[in-house]
Amino acid sequence: MALIVQKYGGSSVGTLDRIRNVAARIKRVLDEGNQVVAVVSAMGGVTDRLLSMANELNANAPERELDVLLSSGEQQSIALVAMALQSLGVDAVSATGGQAGIQTVGSHTRGRIDEIEPSLIKGYLTEGKVVIVAGFQGVTKEGLIHTLGRGGSDLSAIAVAASLDADVCQILTDVDGVYTCDPRIVLNARKLPEISYDEMLEMASSGTKVMQSRSVEFAKKYGVVFEVCSSLNDNPGTLVTEEHPAMEAVVIRGVSIERSQARVTITDIPDTPGQSGKILGCLADAEINVDMIVSNISSDGMARHSFTMHTNDLGRAQAALKPVLSELSSDAKIESEAALAKLSTVGIGMRSHAGVAAKMFQALGKAGINIGMITTSEIKISVTVSESQIEDAARVVHEAFELDKKPLA
Repeated sequence: MALIVQKYGGSSVGTLDRIRNVAARIKRVLDEGNQVVAVVSAMGGVTDRLLSMANELNANAPERELDVLLSSGEQQSIALVAMALQSLGVDAVSATGGQAGIQTVGSHTRGRIDEIEPSLIKGYLTEGKVVIVAGFQGVTKEGLIHTLGRGGSDLSAIAVAASLDADVCQILTDVDGVYTCDPRIVLNARKLPEISYDEMLEMASSGTKVMQSRSVEFAKKYGVVFEVCSSLNDNPGTLVTEEHPAMEAVVIRGVSIERSQARVTITDIPDTPGQSGKILGCLADAEINVDMIVSNISSDGMARHSFTMHTNDLGRAQAALKPVLSELSSDAKIESEAALAKLSTVGIGMRSHAGVAAKMFQALGKAGINIGMITTSEIKISVTVSESQIEDAARVVHEAFELDKKPLA
């Protein structure tokens, strides 16, 4: 008997027919002699509708109340899935994040899982029940509801699988795996049979929307092997696991894009210790996530610090930085640019293959696509380009590395 944790996203439970399909899938897994815990998101579109109503009533709705409101979407789903299973003769029971023992810390709407005490889930499993757990949520030690941010149901599923020492965690969604690029943009993108934690993490943090990056970090930390597959068919998915030597033969695993990026540059800063700390510290205090960071020194000895973020955070970033400018220099200024996108190539094979960056930049240059900021890591190269050119850029790089072809063993 295997213990299987499954996660169903909003599109998988978006209608009553989809919920019936989910219930039938769970029953098939149960009938094969397995124990099942299903982590479920809100029905597709529900979270957005709840946010719309909140904003209509109060444009600055308190985040505490938003957590109470948004968590209700998942509670609808788990009850409906449990009811659908019961109609099939399956003994199923629903549990909110708090009831499932998911304890959180941090800020409202951005909670972080601190620990899971899964005694209730284990008790139900011992009784032969299927347990349907609300994703995206937990409770603080004081009993306050926390939501985990967009994509938080992925994190809930991985964390539940880790706490139960599950045999496998399946992330079931409306796509049937991880592709070399978004197949809606690159029509000949190829589904990957497997990918390493590090590659999946880089692709998730670079714009691939299949998985939330925090959930991949959690899986790697606790060694949770998981599969990304479709809830709408039985096709094999993509297995995400520890890297092995054969993976290094593939130089580039995939291409990711992330739209709606903005760049902020602070100029005329003295090249003295502590300046970067002041800049990034105030952004951290404002809970603004910074992505690409580039610093350089001009010929007159003054420094420039540039960094990117989501366009939605640009206004808050500018407001947070203004009081700090006078501490940096009387001449310090803020420049900003929106309508950018980030293009990333990812692959652990970069470690042992030279010339990856040159090949990428040459392909983009030949296509007339200008590059802005550049950052690299051991297994990733990222550049900013105009948002209007991001799809062309993805196709050009995908073709340059022949990612549509199955790599030779």
